[in-house]
Amino acid sequence: MSIIKITHIITGLNMGGAETMLYKLLKYGDKKKYKFQVISMMDEGIYGDKIKELGIEVISLNMKQGRPSLKGFIKARKAIKNTDIIQTWMYHADLFGYLLYKTSKVKKLIWGIRQSSLNPKLLSRSTQLIIKLNSKLSKKVDTIVSCSIKAKKNHLIFGYSEKNMIVIPNGFEMELYKLDDEDKLRVGNIVNKSTSIPYILHVGRWDIFKDHNNFLTALKHIKENKKKFHAVMVGENIDTNNIELMNLIEKYNLTNNVSLLGRRRDIPTLMSAADVFVSSSIEEGFPNVIGEAMACQTPCVVTDAGDSDYIVGDTGIVVPPRDSIALAEEIINIINKPQELQRELGLKARKRIKEEFDILKISNQYENLYNI
Repeated sequence: MSIIKITHIITGLNMGGAETMLYKLLKYGDKKKYKFQVISMMDEGIYGDKIKELGIEVISLNMKQGRPSLKGFIKARKAIKNTDIIQTWMYHADLFGYLLYKTSKVKKLIWGIRQSSLNPKLLSRSTQLIIKLNSKLSKKVDTIVSCSIKAKKNHLIFGYSEKNMIVIPNGFEMELYKLDDEDKLRVGNIVNKSTSIPYILHVGRWDIFKDHNNFLTALKHIKENKKKFHAVMVGENIDTNNIELMNLIEKYNLTNNVSLLGRRRDIPTLMSAADVFVSSSIEEGFPNVIGEAMACQTPCVVTDAGDSDYIVGDTGIVVPPRDSIALAEEIINIINKPQELQRELGLKARKRIKEEFDILKISNQYENLYNI
């Protein structure tokens, strides 16, 4: 049987849900059946070198964000000369991949939808235009993969084709995310706080969708309830250089209750160390961080954004977005539980991730699409 060549096209390769899932799909893909290459419309970002370490070629078109170029298109056109399947990730790459597909001998086109909300107030004008155009073209695509149930529903309402859209959730590497009782000591040394108090973890870049204000307001309520805790916040621009974030922390009198760690490479350790993981988002697609925390047996309190409720199932607590009082109450609910009940909840969470979202299972679902 001949090897099928698949070209993945993505807007960029910096840290994000789509980029992470692409990397995992490449890592666990069957190299005996498929030959992969990756085209980044922008630069190699964070994941470029990691993908190259897998023995997979990465081609950067070096376009400016939101500004496709003829030079980049020509370069991509040459790169897909012997490609059998184009698989794209996110709206700009979907449109770019469609144009390449229609002007080449590529046999199959697979689009990727990674965003749940289509709220025009939260999208740039150019992105709105591309989404509208993509909805018109969607019926001409072989398969559209949505990473979440809510994303599929919202895109169908918007006008995307239903006949060729399926849902494949993100997958998780179970061997990388697991509980280690020593991790709280390690993180305690990082934040210089006692390990006898609950650690509350929040992971997410500084972005309106992540609603850090909601999380910090909830922490203010928890402190007002005389509960001892320490919050660990992680993500791009989550550091002391972020003046707006620092002002919020000072405003809510949380200076001694919060550690800002910025971007980290030891996320599994942080998640294993946490007593509760919190997602405070307004909008999500399929948030990887929730599944990663669950795989580490960490109980989760999440807002009802994207597929957050679907991921936690009955293993965590879901509250409405922008409701900081409800968020605070449920965080307190978790940290007040006896340790054995917290462990029981954590074991249940890991079991759900293993049974429903193991990366090997998810990778196989993608490979079922690669028949030509």
